[in-house]
Formats: sequence, C-alpha cells, structure tokens
Amino acid sequence: MSSFYTVIMAGGVGTRLWPLSRRATPKQALQLIGDRTMFQHAIERLHPLFPAERIFVVTGKTYAELLGAQTPQLPQENFILEPMGRDSGPAVGLAAIHLQKRDPDAVMAVLTADHYIANQERFRAVLSAAAQVAQTGKIVTLGIKPEFASTGYGYIRQGDSLGEFDGFEAFRAEQFTEKPNAATANAFFESGRYSWNSGMFIWRVDQLLAEFERQRPLTYRQLMSIADALGTPNEKRAMDQVWPQIEKISIDYAIMEGARDVVVIPVDIGWKDIGSWAALFDIIPGDEHDNVIVGDHLGIDTTRTLVRSQDRLVVTVGLEDIIIVDTDDALLVCRKDRAQDVKAVVQQLRDGRKNLL
Repeated sequence: MSSFYTVIMAGGVGTRLWPLSRRATPKQALQLIGDRTMFQHAIERLHPLFPAERIFVVTGKTYAELLGAQTPQLPQENFILEPMGRDSGPAVGLAAIHLQKRDPDAVMAVLTADHYIANQERFRAVLSAAAQVAQTGKIVTLGIKPEFASTGYGYIRQGDSLGEFDGFEAFRAEQFTEKPNAATANAFFESGRYSWNSGMFIWRVDQLLAEFERQRPLTYRQLMSIADALGTPNEKRAMDQVWPQIEKISIDYAIMEGARDVVVIPVDIGWKDIGSWAALFDIIPGDEHDNVIVGDHLGIDTTRTLVRSQDRLVVTVGLEDIIIVDTDDALLVCRKDRAQDVKAVVQQLRDGRKNLL
C-alpha cells in the first residue's frame, strides 16, 4: 500500500472557549483535559500508526512556533503555514499539494486538533482500515454512531454495505446534511441509517486534487500555481499573492457534498468535539454533585456546574447547570445550555475590546 500520512488541522482559535482561548493561546494549545494540550493529545494518539515524519500540521504562522514547542518530535518542515485563515477547504488543498510533491501516491488522513477520542487503539485501527478503502480510489469519511438526536452535528446517510475491512463495515455515503432542526435530527436518529459527520477524512492525494479540479476549478488552478512554486525562491511570493484570493470555504461544502465515490465507516471510538465549555461535562469526571472543577472552588448546594479558575478561589451557592470560567482579566458566567452562545460574546468584543480577544 502507498505511504499513509496524516494532516492535523490546527489553525482555529476556538471562540466558544473564551475567555481561556484567545488569539495568543488558541484552544488546541490549551490544557483542557489532563496535563496535555489538545494538540499534544492529537499528535500522541497517532503513535505508533504514524511516525513523526509522516505527521503534518496546517496552521497559521502565529501558532507554528507555539505548537512546535509543544511537540518537539515533529520535524519543523512538517508545519504547513497559512498566511491567513481561509477555512478548511483551502487548508486541506494546501496540505495535499505539499504531500503530492513529497509522495505522489500518498494516502492522506485529515484530522483535527480539537477532538477528544477515548478509544485510541480502535481509532488507529479504523484509520488503517480506511486507508485500505481509500487506496481503491474511494473517499472515506469516519462517521460517529449517534448517541442522541443532536442538532449540533452534520449527518451522513448510509447506503449499501461495501463489506468489512479489518473488522469495520463500510457503506456508501448517500447524503450529507448540515446541522438539522430538532424534528429532522430525531428522524435521522430513529432511522438508524445516519452517522454524525466527524470531519475526519481519508483519501488518496491525487483523488482529492481531482475533486478540486472538477468541483472547484478556480481553487484548483490557484493551488497548482502555488504547487509550481513550492521549494523555489518564488514560494513565498506565490503564497502571498495567491492565498488571499482563494475562496474561503469549508471542505464539506467545497468537496464532500459533491464528491464521487464517498464511503462512510461508522465507528464508536469515544469521540467528542470540544466545541464549547459544555463538552467538558462529558469528558472530565464530575464530583459527587456532578460538578466539573478545575482550580480552587468552594460550593454550597451547587450541582452540574463547571468551574475553571486559574488563580483564585471561586465560591458558588445554590447554582445548577452553570459554567464559570475565571481568568486574570475576564470572568465568564453562563448557563450550560447557552454555552454555544459564547461565540457571540467574542463577536461583540471585536468592537472596541480587542485586548480581550
């Protein structure tokens, strides 16, 4: 089989994890679970399937030094730098042209730095199985078996079975649906034919670039102009000139929704998307009152509450289902069911209070 590489997407800030996640300290660089950062978790769970030289990272120039210091085992040249964020579509394309230059027959897994995966051995096993499927010219996505009728995730409808690969059953992917309303999500969940879209993809590099050429011909030409300059004195100039002009679009909209020969492998790997403070309730063990506490806390009649404090005691009295995050210059207090709305706070801070971003 062709060489198998992985690309970690690590360019976002994580606005829903404000006030801890900032431009200078994005969520992938934070110790949210245990004594390792999210980025360190993402890299370390790949061992031994991927040696360090076959792990690549797409991130901004601002974060490359920060993340590189956290993972000294990664070669510095394996950090692929974006001059500015253009969403996941162009970022994946940029990684693809770098890998194609290195290994034209490469199979590539696209993963992210903000997921939690409890069953790491099974995760590596399904990646290996997916690479076998991708080698045949299929585009593979890992589906997550739904635990409930979530409206916060995209869904993938499973078609006919294509058989088993190392114990994992693969299905034709018939349809991608972005975050549905409650009634639709419930119908999807009850049908048993849908997986959550994990945002993890496996494909041959040449197959992916062929999809760019078919579905996004302008983006493909722009990527090829950058590819022609890689490794030459013109590389920086090409990036600076071309990258700001590339369409800003997610890989789901750019490629996956219109891709041919897409396969989904549903899997249960203890996956969680760390998209907000509320997600930590499902990962960090709570106390006898189901409170998740990081730091110094004194609670009276407090239940199902998250408290994260850096330097001082936080006292709570009579609280239920609340999130409290205390930093040296900002304090967040919100209801657990409004955790996704922290993003709106960040949007308002952009108007006049950028020192808090």
